[in-house]
Amino acid sequence: MLKVLTSSCLQNRFHAVTTAFTPQVRRGTQSNTPLLQVLGSLRSSNRRVPYLYQRFFCTDGSEPKSEAAPEAKQAEGESEASAIVPTVFRPEDCLTVVALPLPHRPLFPGFYMPIYVKDPKVLAALVESRKRQAPYAGAFLIKGEQGTDNTNVDTEKNIYEFKGKDLFNRLQEVGTLAQITSIQGDQVILIGHRRIRMTEVVSEEPLTVKVDHLKEQPYNKDDDVLKATSFEVLSTLRDVLKTSSLWKDHVQTYIQHIGDFNYARLADFGAAISGANKVQCQHVLEELDVHKRLQLTLEIVKKEMEISKIQESIAKAIEEKISGEQRRYLLNEQLKAIKKELGLESDDKTALSAKFRERLEPNKGKIPEHVMQVIEEELTKLQLLEASSSEFNVTRNYLDWLTALPWGSYSDENFDVLQAEKVLDEDHYGLTDVKERILEFIAVGKLRGSSQGKIICLSGPPGVGKTSIGRSIARALNRKFYRFSVGGLSDVAEIKGHRRTYIGAMPGKMVQCLKSVGTANPLVLIDEIDKLGRGHAGDPASAMLELLDPEQNANFLDHYLDVPIDLSKVLFVCTANVVEMIPGPLLDRMEVITIAGYITDEKMHIARDYLEKSTRETCGIKPEQVEVTDAALLALIENYCREAGVRNLQKQIEKIYRKIALKLVRKDGEIEPQNAVVDEVKAESVHLSEEIKSEEETQAGAESAEGSNDDKSCENVTEAEAPVNQMQKSTDEDIHLQDTHETEKATESEASRTVDKVVVDSPNLADYVGKPVFHAERIYDMTPVGVVMGLAWTSMGGSTLYIETSLVEQGEGKGALNVTGQLGDVMKESAQIAHTVGRIILQEKEPGNQFFANTKLHLHVPAGATPKDGPSAGCTMITSLLSLAMKKPVKKDLAMTGEVTLTGKILPIGGVKEKAIAARRSGVKTIIFPSANRRDFDELAPNVKEGLDVHFVDDYKQIFDLAFDSQNT
Repeated sequence: MLKVLTSSCLQNRFHAVTTAFTPQVRRGTQSNTPLLQVLGSLRSSNRRVPYLYQRFFCTDGSEPKSEAAPEAKQAEGESEASAIVPTVFRPEDCLTVVALPLPHRPLFPGFYMPIYVKDPKVLAALVESRKRQAPYAGAFLIKGEQGTDNTNVDTEKNIYEFKGKDLFNRLQEVGTLAQITSIQGDQVILIGHRRIRMTEVVSEEPLTVKVDHLKEQPYNKDDDVLKATSFEVLSTLRDVLKTSSLWKDHVQTYIQHIGDFNYARLADFGAAISGANKVQCQHVLEELDVHKRLQLTLEIVKKEMEISKIQESIAKAIEEKISGEQRRYLLNEQLKAIKKELGLESDDKTALSAKFRERLEPNKGKIPEHVMQVIEEELTKLQLLEASSSEFNVTRNYLDWLTALPWGSYSDENFDVLQAEKVLDEDHYGLTDVKERILEFIAVGKLRGSSQGKIICLSGPPGVGKTSIGRSIARALNRKFYRFSVGGLSDVAEIKGHRRTYIGAMPGKMVQCLKSVGTANPLVLIDEIDKLGRGHAGDPASAMLELLDPEQNANFLDHYLDVPIDLSKVLFVCTANVVEMIPGPLLDRMEVITIAGYITDEKMHIARDYLEKSTRETCGIKPEQVEVTDAALLALIENYCREAGVRNLQKQIEKIYRKIALKLVRKDGEIEPQNAVVDEVKAESVHLSEEIKSEEETQAGAESAEGSNDDKSCENVTEAEAPVNQMQKSTDEDIHLQDTHETEKATESEASRTVDKVVVDSPNLADYVGKPVFHAERIYDMTPVGVVMGLAWTSMGGSTLYIETSLVEQGEGKGALNVTGQLGDVMKESAQIAHTVGRIILQEKEPGNQFFANTKLHLHVPAGATPKDGPSAGCTMITSLLSLAMKKPVKKDLAMTGEVTLTGKILPIGGVKEKAIAARRSGVKTIIFPSANRRDFDELAPNVKEGLDVHFVDDYKQIFDLAFDSQNT
């Protein structure tokens, strides 16, 4: 009979329920079976505890009677969950039910389970069945994967994706007919009644199946074996109850709500409340033989008993460990108190002071007097403060930083110029000016006997090796290296530190650096100094002045420490992409060394000597397995890595070697693993040699004994001659000859596989790095009228750009100029100046030519999506305008750069090296530079200037003569 369930079932707690009928078991009658008496003896206190499982007791499994049902209807989503649902149906009348999947455990008769229904169609069908007074559904367990006991982690999520027959095939055949007691939202409360078996699909959405009702096989209640098995189950349950309070609550609740208790229910009870996996529980559900079902349950509860014993031993061990630690802690505290009373041990404050003084001992004579005075004052203050006060922690942290700094501790520097030059050459190719400056610094330090900190600023495009140069300098000087980036830094406290009064105050980066490296003369690399920010917390660029200025950093004052620190021995190396972005006062303290980038020849050497070698080692590839030809490297540099730096070149080389590694591994995977054949041949050769030695020991002498060693055997494998000679002497000559031939074949195949190498050449380069990224910067092979090539500088290096002028319309007084190409204000002004100067020069050369006065012109700089600005395109614009006005193309392979004044004077420009490299990359032979840039060009390396015809001009008339009068016919 069904019992009334209160709404607390949904909250996973049991409460006392009011029965709707008189229990069949009466006190003092013979129907009070021994099983119930034993279970009744297991009752303990009637306290209520939270119920942790999704399994509940609510019925004795008997069919509900229609006359006992109250005449009340239950609305959907009602707060009360009544187990008695008005119905005129009996469970055995339900031959077609909606199939509900259970992801974790089966539902046993006599128990109830909350489930969540995500499918709205299924939920609607369940609501409709309750309205029709047929509140029954079939609960079937989801099948697990073959060979496993559990389903996947995402089974509960994926099961809602199956519909119809797919869901039917995923469910167990045997399930439970369940009564729908309540539906609240998507939560459905099911009560198990009896076992059923699915036979066929009736409807697919929602899945409705025909079922057969299953009954237990008849059994003899007086069977001694059956009784003994049930008593053993009860005995095991009683043993488990001694260690598990949760099981006690299960038994109490079951006894309170179950009227008729028999062997079948005992088997279901033991399996349902156990922690067995779902496969074992499903076996119990499917078993109709009561005796076998009891045996299965007995196995399950025996396992539970073992688990309880293990749990009890673990809990006991942990409890002993915790109690032991607590006892040890109490004894230690008592011991400390006793020692303190006897004066045998000092307190924590004295121990802290001793620790701080111990730190100062190695450098005590080198610590400045004013610093030592502050430390002594703080140590005295520490003794007077209470350990629980906030001031105590502030003072302790302050002393921790003061005593951790390397006061007067310097590392031994390397003043060996030759050794330093060797180190710099090992790490970097080229960069002669940078290396020369470092060697000069070392030479001065050697002559003086000590080195004074300097500020070197390495400027250049990304990827040219500025940061790695800093590491190499530190290695060459034998200094500690510390790097921190100031890109986007907007808080002055990051450099100067916080005041100690602030919560979470910390010293600045330099104090952290000194504590980290442990010496007072490290090499500090300040990265991205041109990207310093400025926010509400001050201007970090101004704060950097005190840090970098050689006249001030001998007494650098950190806000946290509040004592002067000597940073004069620190070597500062800064890096920047654009020097113009560095504030003037800060730039004034630096010695700028420009790294313009690398030309093709330098990139070839860097790729061969540095990048390719390191990449090979990183990928685990041997040199004899790969060959990247010079043509492939050249094509890679010109078509894929045209940047000034080599970072992208390194990425592309790594990409090539990764694909080669994959190809080698795939090749080895098709045949036997590497060295497997050789090892087998070696073992066979050793075996044959031992046989021959045993047969001809008297004849072979020392040579055969020597030939039996492993090393000699390996030589026999590779040469394949000595084993043949020995085998010809044996009695089994044919067999040994056959083995030797197989050995030779295996060795030859291994040797051929070792000799095979992957060759990367220019034709197959695209297979490794894809299609070329860059194409020729030269748009025109023969420069047309009105088009002139100019040279530009960008933060990524130098590049060439064309300036084109086209005629729009002509007419009396229609002279005008339209400029496009996303030009900045400076270039727009240069275009106006070029238009004016062009008119002046045209009047001088051709007085009667009214081209500019009567022509509307359009001047365009290609690559309109790229912003362009700068004054150095002035002379190029004038030449483009004059070329169109006189209908004369400029000289072939000519590029120019320079700013022009209204009087035609040529002013100097920047980025000479970058522009020279860009000209060489585009195949330009003749370059026009301002005369003021002659010194910059002369300082360039010979390999950069090689093959270039450079003209230096002061006035635009000289450019006019070079561009038009000397043109090739």
